[in-house]
Amino acid sequence: MATEATVALRKVRLITAIKTPYLADGNIDLEAFDKIVEHQIANGVEGIIVGGTTGEGHLLSWDEHLSLIAHTKAKYGGRLVIVGNTGSNSTSESVWATKKGFALGMDASLLINPYYGKTSDSGIVMHLEAGLELGPAFIYNVPGRTGQDIKPEVMMKIKDHKHFIGVKECMGHERIKELTDKGMCCWSGNDDQMHESRHKYGAVGVISVTSNVVPGLVKKLMTAPDDALDAKLQPLYKWLFTDPNPIGVNTML
Repeated sequence: MATEATVALRKVRLITAIKTPYLADGNIDLEAFDKIVEHQIANGVEGIIVGGTTGEGHLLSWDEHLSLIAHTKAKYGGRLVIVGNTGSNSTSESVWATKKGFALGMDASLLINPYYGKTSDSGIVMHLEAGLELGPAFIYNVPGRTGQDIKPEVMMKIKDHKHFIGVKECMGHERIKELTDKGMCCWSGNDDQMHESRHKYGAVGVISVTSNVVPGLVKKLMTAPDDALDAKLQPLYKWLFTDPNPIGVNTML
C-alpha cells in the first residue's frame, strides 16, 4: 500500500524541470536560481525537479547537485514539492545519492533506468526498486536519452511499491493511456503533447521545460482545457526543442 506521502504527491499537476543558472566562472548562480524559483511559485507551479536534464544534473558534481537540493529545501521547503534527480545508470550511485537527497529533505526522487550500459527487464526492476526503497519516487522513462524503453509490463512489476508515485512518460499519448488504464499516475514528458495528454489521455499533469519560460500559461493548460492557448504555444515548444534540451531554454532565459 502506498504511503501517505506518496499518495499526496500523486496530486501534483505542474512540476517544472528547473534550469540551473551559472556564473561566468562556472559555479551555480544561486541568486539567479532563486529568482527563477520565485517566479515559478508566483505563477502557480507546484513542484520542481532539481538537477534534472534541463537543470544539467549530468554536468554537476554530486557535491554541487546535493548542495542545490539542500539550498532549495532550506529556502522553499513547504512552498514547493522538491524532487531531486538522484537517479543514475549505476545502482550503487543512485542509492547513495538518493539517500543523501532524502537526508537533505527532498520530497521525492526522480529515478531513471540504466543508460548506456543497458540491462535486462529484470535488471531494470532491481535497479529501480533499490531507489524506491529509500522514499517516494517518480520513474522517468525517456528512451531517446537512455536508449531503452521501460515497457508497461516492467512498470507493472514496480507499480505497487509503497513509494512508487508514478511515471514521467515520454512515449506519448497512447503509452500514457495504457499506463493510466492500468492504474498508474503519469506526467507527460513531452511539452508539445502535455495539454492533450492531461485532458484526453489521463495524465495527472506535466513535468515541463516550457514552464521555465511561461509558467503561468502552462498552469492554465494543466488546470482546464484550452485548445486555443495550446495551439498558440506550439511554435514555442518547437523552438525550445529545435536543438537538444536545455539549449533552447538556456538561450531564452
